[in-house]
Amino acid sequence: MTSLVPAHSPSPSAKPAGRIRQKNEELILAAAEEEFARHGFKGTSMNTIALRAGLPKANLHYYFSNKLGLYIAVLSNHLELWDSTFNALTAEDDPAEALARYIRAKMEFSRRYPLASKLFAMEIISGGSCLEAHFDQDYRAWFKGRAGVFEAWIAAGKMDPVDPVNLIFLLWGSTQHYADFNTQICRVTGRKRLTRDDFEAATQNLIQIILKGCGLTPPTAA
Repeated sequence: MTSLVPAHSPSPSAKPAGRIRQKNEELILAAAEEEFARHGFKGTSMNTIALRAGLPKANLHYYFSNKLGLYIAVLSNHLELWDSTFNALTAEDDPAEALARYIRAKMEFSRRYPLASKLFAMEIISGGSCLEAHFDQDYRAWFKGRAGVFEAWIAAGKMDPVDPVNLIFLLWGSTQHYADFNTQICRVTGRKRLTRDDFEAATQNLIQIILKGCGLTPPTAA
């Protein structure tokens, strides 16, 4: 799904083209993600983002005319990443294989992009007002279509009759937990940080638990 990004200028004619533009936007978005995740929307300024990006403040306004537009761009980028992965599930797939791949992909996002996941969680917990344009009627239709994949699997006898909506929420919540609450996990387990091996073990456990709960046999090479 694509969210409109207010205040993010759509005209490429007034901006540097090619790799320079892409590099600068990537620097700005990465710096903004860091600042917003650590200090929240209100506690972050365009100046602190510019300092972290190592660019003049004027460059930020060249690409993103205000803080809100930049904030929504950061959130939208991560949502696009999540949604594009979910789009890979089709009614023709083997549900065990497809769900295992999806869980693995979501866990990899949590490992690689924990700050973006935390930022999204913070926005939703605070009411999600900045994402109203994203969660519109089109998004709800998209979500219904995703739930329809599970309904098709159930109707074809490929998996047990579980509620698709609650299953989707379980998939999202369980995988994003390892990014959003990694501090809690580390405190409870006595680890300083979660390693790649920790994520691999957690991924395998989630695949086993969720697929078994759906009446599916986890793939041996998941």
